[in-house]
Amino acid sequence: MQEHKVAKPVNPIVKQVLELGPTVLFFLIYLRIRDDVFTFNDTEYTGFIVAALVFVPILLVAMAILWKLTGELSRMQVFTAFMVIFFGGLTAWFNDERFFKMKTTIVYGMFSALLGIGLLRGQSWLAYVMKDMMPLEDAGWMILTRRLCAVFALLAVANEVVWRTMSTDAWVKIETFAFPAALMVFLVWQTMALQDYLIEEEPGDET
Repeated sequence: MQEHKVAKPVNPIVKQVLELGPTVLFFLIYLRIRDDVFTFNDTEYTGFIVAALVFVPILLVAMAILWKLTGELSRMQVFTAFMVIFFGGLTAWFNDERFFKMKTTIVYGMFSALLGIGLLRGQSWLAYVMKDMMPLEDAGWMILTRRLCAVFALLAVANEVVWRTMSTDAWVKIETFAFPAALMVFLVWQTMALQDYLIEEEPGDET
């Protein structure tokens, strides 16, 4: 019988640094070089595009360290990393920052679509990913999945509005801080709102 692989314990602060650090570094690098123009092989690249390209190896190194420490990566992390690499490559190839900005729309849109497909099948695919993090009854998972599906869709639409109507500076700040903060506030709110669906661990379960 194949044993279920259990994640290794890791300091939560270290975990947060590895998960959020690459995005913060991208923001800092962008602030430092946003007004610069770099020339490679007779082609000029803006500071934004260079910062986006530097972000790719930073993210991969952080994920490699996280995998080394915990022994696993979530499907969402792997998918997000793939999208960053793919759209970072398109950004460099076409020398067009719009590809990197659209990445956020597609990531949020894909998350919303996947959750929506599960809901149409009467399933919470969110529970499949996060069940170990939040012990909820099936009804609670369905409620959370419907709400998160809607939130991801709203974030996808919001990103489209932001990058198409606002400056690159505004997009970088909103992408780095506002979107993750909104998602975090939503999840904290749902943790409190779904208390009635939490599965209480019985004393005899602790071994």
